[in-house]
Amino acid sequence: MLKTLADNVFSFDVEWIPDPKAGEILHGVSQADQPGEKARASFESLWSHARKSGEPADSQPYLKTILCRIVSLAGILRERTPGGGASLKLVSLPTDPKDPEKITEKVILNSFMKSVGRRKPQLVGYNSAQADVPIIMQRAIVNGLPGLGFSERPAKPWEGVDYFDSRNSEYNLDLADAMGQFRDRPSLHQAATLSGIPGKIEVSGDSVAEMWLAGKLDEIVAYNEFDAFTTHLLWARVAHFSGLLNSQEYQREQELIGELLRVEIDQGKIHLEKFIAEWDRLLAITAQV
Repeated sequence: MLKTLADNVFSFDVEWIPDPKAGEILHGVSQADQPGEKARASFESLWSHARKSGEPADSQPYLKTILCRIVSLAGILRERTPGGGASLKLVSLPTDPKDPEKITEKVILNSFMKSVGRRKPQLVGYNSAQADVPIIMQRAIVNGLPGLGFSERPAKPWEGVDYFDSRNSEYNLDLADAMGQFRDRPSLHQAATLSGIPGKIEVSGDSVAEMWLAGKLDEIVAYNEFDAFTTHLLWARVAHFSGLLNSQEYQREQELIGELLRVEIDQGKIHLEKFIAEWDRLLAITAQV
């Protein structure tokens, strides 16, 4: 299980869509940078080339991450405070889903890599070693961006932070690997809800492409924030099992998440009320209240 609790922990999740530019370059479809039917045609060109024989003509097969565009990245930043406590902060990119300049993939990637390169937090995700970290790296390369500290690697695993060696460095911590292997690996929704933690609420990852095509980026960001809170609560539970948080510290971590949710709601993120309601419901069902 987990062995390390860093001073800074970032429990995060990334949302992406088929990249319309990939459809244009690889399959010759019309240019389409905005949601709409042209973008749908580009999506379809990528899906059709990824479908296996016998799959339904309207299926949306998993695409290689390099063929996708990051549209949202959200996480809970945990920073150790003097005296051994912790403070939590919600980080959500784009910071304004309605600002055309802030929603670009380059801005999202630059903001993430600059912050990670400066703070060097322990990255925590679910299936992040196989998906989230690789797509960040691949799409930064596609966009011609420097790694900004995120890409730095030590000569040996024990000599520093390494986000590209999840086997030997706990700075790229994939909770999916901690929870199980192969057929016994649960989904994030399963692991979370059975533990009394909200999982998928109304939306799933399969819905993100359609939401983007309909111009609902703000709803994608909201969904992404749900997953960030879910991931952090599951991390805290696994850290408690691993002995990195004692029972009192684990209880305090949940209280900090509750406080953060209420602060964000007071600042206008009303959608997070659904998270609190689902959390209360699951705690009651699992007899943890």
